[in-house]
Formats: sequence, structure tokens, C-alpha cells
Amino acid sequence: MARTAVVTGASSGIGEATARRLAAEGYDVVAAARRRDRLDRLAAEVPSIRPATLDVTSAESVDALVATLDRCDVLINNAGGAIGLEPVSAGRVEDWQRMYEVNVLGSLRMTRALLPKLIESGDGVLLMLTSVAGLVSYEGGGGYCAAKHAQTSMTETLRLELCGEPVRIVEIAPGMVRTEEFSLARFRGDQSAAAKVYDGVPDPLTAEDVADVIAFAVTRPAHVNIDRLVIRPRAQAAQHKVHRV
Repeated sequence: MARTAVVTGASSGIGEATARRLAAEGYDVVAAARRRDRLDRLAAEVPSIRPATLDVTSAESVDALVATLDRCDVLINNAGGAIGLEPVSAGRVEDWQRMYEVNVLGSLRMTRALLPKLIESGDGVLLMLTSVAGLVSYEGGGGYCAAKHAQTSMTETLRLELCGEPVRIVEIAPGMVRTEEFSLARFRGDQSAAAKVYDGVPDPLTAEDVADVIAFAVTRPAHVNIDRLVIRPRAQAAQHKVHRV
């Protein structure tokens, strides 16, 4: 029987690319997100992908999804995002709450709901898609960095608490990735400002680059745990050090 992978935030970007890649690796993929129209188009292209409407900020939505699953071998907690670039002194509470709800509590809801099935599988993989923002803070990133630091901490704690259980806990922390929506959301829909993030940067990462690393981590032998992989474009040495031409 094919192994089942659940991917949250699968309607675009890294989530969509990961759903496609895991399907190519032979998984039955449950692609979950709020925008069902996009998921339906994805499933029409890839027969081994099943669309599932999901809002990770809703316990009822998470429970409804889990009730449809006979098994879960892999959980990719990918749903997340950044909103705004204000300094902490001007931070908007509603933005911080939203980022925490999706990145942190969304991952918590999905993890709590599917951990029994991951353990039951005998070789489960729980993968958190975090960010280098969860490792090093930077100006203008207060809310997002706080949320991603919390998600990184949750991942480390899970690995300790589940030691001895048949579940691998993996963290993938990307740096600069050019996707269609991430920077656009951060800049509140300002397309020109979002595009400037990548001005002059030769070959920022793509969603497919990150999906490739996720697939590598998930498909290692059962005794091999990839604790954390940091992936950046060659042009990015650190958050504050980016080569531009």
C-alpha cells in the first residue's frame, strides 16, 4: 500500500511544489489548503494528489480533514507566511496574531491531530517548514521571526519528547525563496516592493528547490533523521549579506 503524505498550504508555492514532488516519489498526497479551486486544478494534473479543503487556524477544519484519513505516514507542516515589515515599536497586534495562528498554532493543531497516525504507521515523518528567520532575527521581521523561532522550538521539543517513537522530526529552514505570494503578502499586496526583494539577486531559490530538499529528507531510511537543513541560494550568505549584480 502506498504511503500517504499530508501537505498543508498546498495551493501554491513550496506547498504545491512539495505535493507534486512527493506524488512523483510514489506517495498518495493529500494536498490541503483553503483555496479549493487551486487544489482541484492541481489534482486534475496529478492523479495521485487528493485535494482537501483545510484552514489550519480552525480546529474543526483540522478535525474534519483527519476524519477522512485512513492513514498518515508523512505530515508536512508548510502552511505559514509573513505579514508586514514594521519595526516592533509599530507592530500591529492583529498581524502578529495571524502569523502566530498560522505558523505556530496551525502546526500544533495538525501535529496533535495526526501524531497518533504517524506513530501507528511505524515509520512516520513529521516535517516542519520553518525559515532562517527562526534561527536569526533581523530588523523589520519581529513578528515573523518570533513565530518562526517558536516553530523551531516546537520542532526541537517534539524530537526530545518523541525519542523512542517510530517518528522522525525534521526541520527544513529556507532562506531567500522566490515564490508568487510570500513577499507579496509581506508587503501587503505591493507588487513593486515585493519584486525589489529579489532585485539583482542571481538565482534565488525556487519552490522546487525546497521541495527537492524536503523529498530528500522524507525519503531517507527509517533510521536516518535529518534534524535540520538550512537551504539558501548561493548569493545569500546570511540574512543581511546578499550578493546583487
